[in-house]
This record gives sequence, C-alpha cells and structure tokens, in this order.
Amino acid sequence: MIAYSFLPRLDAILNSIAAVLLAAGFVFIKRKNVPAHRACMLSALAVSVLFLTSYLTYHAHAGEVRFGGSGLIRLVYFAILIPHVILAVTIVPLALFTASYALRARFASHRRIARWTWPLWMYVSVTGVVIYVMLYVLYTPIMP
Repeated sequence: MIAYSFLPRLDAILNSIAAVLLAAGFVFIKRKNVPAHRACMLSALAVSVLFLTSYLTYHAHAGEVRFGGSGLIRLVYFAILIPHVILAVTIVPLALFTASYALRARFASHRRIARWTWPLWMYVSVTGVVIYVMLYVLYTPIMP
C-alpha cells in the first residue's frame, strides 16, 4: 500500500490542473481564440484520463477509504462527496461527447452540450480537490 500512498496527492494535483485548464479554455473561447481553447480543453481531457487511471489504481490497491471527521463536518463532507461522485460518473460521457462533437466540427451540438459539460466538469474538478483536502489533509482517513 505504501507504494501507492502518493496517488491521492497526485489525484488532487491532476484535478487542480484540470480546473485551471478548464478555466483557461473558457476564457479563450469567450475571447474567440479557438486554437487556445481547443488546446486547453483537450489537455484537460488528457489530464482527467490520467486522474481516472491514478484514482482507479489507488482504490484497486487501497480499497475503501473512510472519512475520519465526525459531527457537522462529516455532514458537510458527504454533502460535497455525494454530488461529486454522481457528477463524476456523469461527466465522463458528457466530456467525451462534447470533445467528439468539436473534433468532428459539429459546433452547434458541441456548444449545446458544452453549456452543461463545462460547469459540471469544473465542479467535479474543484470538489475533487476539496474532498482530498478534507479526507487526507484536515482529517486522518480510516483505512478498514
């Protein structure tokens, strides 16, 4: 397990990078800089694939990890975690469809779905970092 203990921190770093790339991509498209937007968004997708690989590797070896906090903070943690997990599962096909539409020059479809994909993906990336901080930095995780 010790060989994999660095992965949660790596996951938080990758989520942070994805959030920065998503924010930059948003700014670039608002400024009509399509090449920079494309580079940021495809990079965010690549970073998210690296994240998912790291996340699945860690949990395949670590198994279940429980939050160590109690009381009100536990409720706050789960209020963040539950929508994060639901949206994280949802964002995978959304991001793939959004990218696919853009790469096939189906820009009307791309814009229509991106209006949903971007804020959900941003939420998942940012709350992923918040969950890491709560689970591994502020409280000691419980490893059953």
